[in-house]
Amino acid sequence: MISSYLSHAQLDVPAQLVADELIKLENYLSSHPLPAVRWQYQIPELGEGGACSLFGYLQDEPFKLTDFLQQDQQTSHKLAQLQLIVDYVVAQTNVDWYGIYQSTATPEGEQLLKLAYFGAPSRPLFPLTEAFAAGSNNVQVALSSKGRVINNVEQYLAKGGEYYTCDPKVKSEACLPLFDSENRCVGIVDGEAFNNDFFNQKILALLIACCIKIPHFLV
Repeated sequence: MISSYLSHAQLDVPAQLVADELIKLENYLSSHPLPAVRWQYQIPELGEGGACSLFGYLQDEPFKLTDFLQQDQQTSHKLAQLQLIVDYVVAQTNVDWYGIYQSTATPEGEQLLKLAYFGAPSRPLFPLTEAFAAGSNNVQVALSSKGRVINNVEQYLAKGGEYYTCDPKVKSEACLPLFDSENRCVGIVDGEAFNNDFFNQKILALLIACCIKIPHFLV
């Protein structure tokens, strides 16, 4: 399971390190109460054409997950499990932003839908198109099924790398795929930090452990 994930995501992290983190994660999930589900959240205004978020400017109306998901007991339980994983990641790593997205069919086509997160308000949907992938790590990872770790955003941009900037304080980002039982990419997780070189092997192992567990709770 772990070796398969590392191979498909093309990530170079020791499997034993991931296995150790997976045990810690499962112990946490089995011993902590489920948090409240956030069925709606604030989101930024989008810039011209809807490509970029206007950081610091929020839309008046909150985004409602109920527009895309059925608000029943089963979905509520899964979303609570996902939020518990988010809480665990934040408690263990002090990451500044972390979110879980699922590939979802919408009237505008297939998009990444943000199900649970911690941090500043951010866009709720990312179109899964090649055009949007040109400037979005989230979409590029979802389409390629390969993880991306950028530990110095400024250097990455200076070398001509494409990058979707939501919060200008972000210095490091790790975006990793989520796989179903047939190794199809069904979503992503995204972690952001305000420090360079944040995503070391231990933190990546923890994030990968979460990526192995999260698909059980996708809706």
